[in-house]
Amino acid sequence: MIINERDNRHARLLAVAGEMLTAIRTAPKGRGLDKIEAAVVDGDDIISLCDELERMCDATGKAFYRRDASNLREHAQCVVLIGVKQGPIGLNCGYCGFTSCGEKPAQVPCSFNTVDVGIAIGSACSTAADHRVDTRVMYSVGAAAMHLDMLPGCRQLFAIPLSSTSKNPFFDRPPVQ
Repeated sequence: MIINERDNRHARLLAVAGEMLTAIRTAPKGRGLDKIEAAVVDGDDIISLCDELERMCDATGKAFYRRDASNLREHAQCVVLIGVKQGPIGLNCGYCGFTSCGEKPAQVPCSFNTVDVGIAIGSACSTAADHRVDTRVMYSVGAAAMHLDMLPGCRQLFAIPLSSTSKNPFFDRPPVQ
């Protein structure tokens, strides 16, 4: 039997995405409290992300949303989402700029939530790199996922599209006009 790499590329990328989810879950968390959520987006849900990015471009005039929609539509074979459910972890550390967790307004993120999602992103990208999979961390796609409530209750959503091609299609993109 001969299996051409083009014939099972999608399945291999989904397997790597699954390993990225494991890396996200096992990444260190502040005080050991896990407020991270993650998922893999595939198929028609990628199209939904692209459509939302285009709506965001129309609403804001920010052309990079349309560029990112086109880039995703053309090259992403699946997308890993990472978000955090905001909430203080009870250290009263003041890193957020407020004296205590009780003084911090709800719309101000807990610094540890922000650090935790960053560490999780790094763990996921490291896992993808170990498999030589092309990725890019995209906040724009994460914002579209947040608008679509793909990770309910999460803020600070980020997306990592995956591709397996001769050159990473998520870099060296055309400049925004």
